[in-house]
Amino acid sequence: MEKIIVHAKFHTGHRQLGYPGKCRFVHGHTWRGTVAISTEAFPRDALDMSIDFGHIKQVMRDLDHKMLVVESDATFMDPALIEPEGVVVMKGKGPSVENVAHHVFERVVALIGRQYPGRGIAYRIEVIIQETENNCFVVEQTATV
Repeated sequence: MEKIIVHAKFHTGHRQLGYPGKCRFVHGHTWRGTVAISTEAFPRDALDMSIDFGHIKQVMRDLDHKMLVVESDATFMDPALIEPEGVVVMKGKGPSVENVAHHVFERVVALIGRQYPGRGIAYRIEVIIQETENNCFVVEQTATV
């Protein structure tokens, strides 16, 4: 079994629409993310490298200094009010730590698929997103690419 582990830090803003507490207000976090990818044997490119660490980190860094929203957030979806380049639209009812982790997971699977399409290799992917010093969420799933 082989494993790649990458860590990254990124800063974002978000708000939880409909939340009864203070998280309904716009606020920010310095998030920490870890992506671990394992498989029996990674495919290798022409340089005998598997997946570039920097490309995996970039998945998380693409969120850096952005506002995380969902489609139902009319204010942040309005390009007349907010620059679209500064917004990342997530699936789900809110840009929760859970949805941030799933967002990163989906993009890591897409990254592998672009580099090694149609190989039928099973990858065990674990994404850990730490929203605050004391709180994190983990997604761990197998994806066949």
